[in-house]
Amino acid sequence: MKISIDKGLCKGCGICLSICPKNVYGFSANRNSYGSSMPEAVSESECIGCSLCERMCPDAAINVEEEQKCG
Repeated sequence: MKISIDKGLCKGCGICLSICPKNVYGFSANRNSYGSSMPEAVSESECIGCSLCERMCPDAAINVEEEQKCG
C-alpha cells in the first residue's frame, strides 16, 4: 500500500494513530501548517489496506492506495 498525508490539510489530531489496527502511524518531527506534529506511516509495509484512517480522518488528509505491480 502507498499512504500519503497532505500536510496542508492535516491538523495533527492523531485519529489515524489511534484507529489503525496495525499501528502503521507514528508522529514525525515534521510540523504541519498549524504547527502540530504530523503523523507519518512508519510501518507502511504493515498496512492491510482497510482504509480506516482515510475514512475517519476529519480533514480528508490521508490517501491509501494499492501500489501498482510491474511485470
